Parts: sequence; C-alpha cells; structure tokens
Amino acid sequence: MSKAVVLLSGGMDSSTVLALALSQGFRCFALGLDYGQRHRSELTAARKVSAILGAEEYRVMKIPIGTLGGSALTDEGIKLPRQGEKGIPVTYVPARNTVFLALSLAWAEILRADTIFIGVNAVDYSGYPDCRPEFVDAFQALARLATKEAVEGRPVRIEAPLVRMTKAEIIQAGLALGVDYGLTVSCYQADELGRACGYCDACGLRRAGFIAAGVDDPTRYQST
Repeated sequence: MSKAVVLLSGGMDSSTVLALALSQGFRCFALGLDYGQRHRSELTAARKVSAILGAEEYRVMKIPIGTLGGSALTDEGIKLPRQGEKGIPVTYVPARNTVFLALSLAWAEILRADTIFIGVNAVDYSGYPDCRPEFVDAFQALARLATKEAVEGRPVRIEAPLVRMTKAEIIQAGLALGVDYGLTVSCYQADELGRACGYCDACGLRRAGFIAAGVDDPTRYQST
C-alpha cells in the first residue's frame, strides 16, 4: 500500500483531502505545522480529525516563520480583515505553503512516500498566491530536481485535489466520505475551544460554502 504525507491544518479543506487520500487506499501520515498562528485550536482539531478518519500518524512540527511577522495570522498588531476585502489579504503568511510543502517533501522522502496531498483551493479562496495551480505545478518541478528519491527514479507527486473545486463541492465530497465538519476549525481567530468568530474572511467563505451546498452548517460560534 502506498504512503502519502497529508498536510492537515484542521480546517475543512485539509480534512477533506485527508478523507480523499484515505479513500484512495493510501497509508496517510498527517502533518500539522505550528507556526505561531493565532488560531492554534486548529492543531487540536487536526489531531481529532486525523484519529477519527484513520491516519496512520499525526505529527506536529514547530517552525518559526511566524516570528518574522508580516501577517495578521501571526502578528496581533495587524488587524484581521472582515469579509469582502479586495486584493491579497493581510492574513497571507509570506511563503507559508512553500515552507509547508518543503517540510512535507522531506518527510515524504524519509518515509519513502510517493505522494503529498495539500488542500489548496483557487476557486473559493482568499486570494493567496500560493493556493494557485501554477504554484503547485512549480513546486512539483522543484520536487523532481531536489530529492535523492526523484533522482533515483522515484519522484514524489504533489496532489491538490481541491484546487479547482468550489467550497460547496468540497463540502459535498467530504460529507460523502464521512468527514465531520463540526470537528474542523477554519476561523482565523477561533478561541481555545475552537469556536469561530463568525465575521472573518475564513468564516465567510465557510458559511457561504454550506449555504451553497444546501446543508446545515455545524460550525460552533463564539456568540452561541
């Protein structure tokens, strides 16, 4: 059975990706990244999702990119945006997915896993440049050049199965695979219990996805 490293943040997209990878028969090794994010309860959510869906291992790596600042997700001095702001938002974390994929690639090579799954999405997303298909393709090219496994004829594939799906399509796919979205945390300023604020960009995208999918939103909000 093939092995896969799955980047698992604890949000709805990455949880769906883990379920998809497991449904394809992969032995999944889930990787969470503690980068100093405000919404650290997502790491707790990821651990729960990993265990319930049946990942072989869930590992959290602590990395210091948050200490550099430059993002509202890591610097409390930068105000979080509300829904509907234009352009690349201040919640963009500089080079985050590049760093995440590089660490995933290292672990995949150690495990001799042949696939990395990442839940980036370029349809219903917040405008991040490292969520586009072009970014995934570019990192795939790098992976073919950068590792011993690839040079010896065993390149790691980068899979981004959600990249062209709408949030509604993602939700419908996840529900069909048994994902409990009530366990997931998407909010940029979720509290320690994982309850969402209800008004940040991530909350808006999530709520709109459930409405479009025509299913009840199981998100727990701080005001309830």
